[in-house]
Amino acid sequence: MKIYVRERIKVGEGVRQPRYIVLAVQGGDLKVYAHHFRKTELEQMAKDSGAELVFLEPMPEEERGSKKRS
Repeated sequence: MKIYVRERIKVGEGVRQPRYIVLAVQGGDLKVYAHHFRKTELEQMAKDSGAELVFLEPMPEEERGSKKRS
C-alpha cells in the first residue's frame, strides 16, 4: 500500500498548522477522514498500516497557474 502526500502551499514557516495533505491512497483498506496532517501523524499511519509514504515534489511556482487555455 502507498500513501501519496505533498506539502500544503499556504502554510508558512513557523505556523503551527498541519503541513501535509493526503492526495491518494493506493491498495489496502485505509479510510482517511481528514485532509491535513502533520508528518508524525502520516508516519504513524504508514507504520500501523504497513504502507509506504510517498512525498510528491511540489510544482515550481512559475509553472503554477501559468497555463493558458486556447
